[in-house]
Amino acid sequence: MNSVGEACTELKREYDQCFNRWFADKFLKGDSAGDPCGQLFKRYQLCVQKAIKEKDIPIEGLEFMGPSKGKTKNSS
Repeated sequence: MNSVGEACTELKREYDQCFNRWFADKFLKGDSAGDPCGQLFKRYQLCVQKAIKEKDIPIEGLEFMGPSKGKTKNSS
């Protein structure tokens, strides 16, 4: 599947490959330490954010997961 921004598609593929390799080779075998794909994800995320702005895609009301977005307003 291609990314929302054509320029981001290769970054998405690189991240997907990295994540799938980590998931199969490490996580499923009990090794969840480290974040080998974090930098790739950040680069991809920035590219997608830029594409969304350039294409003027409305994102109001959408919530994105991130370090501080784990809980909703009503959760305790």
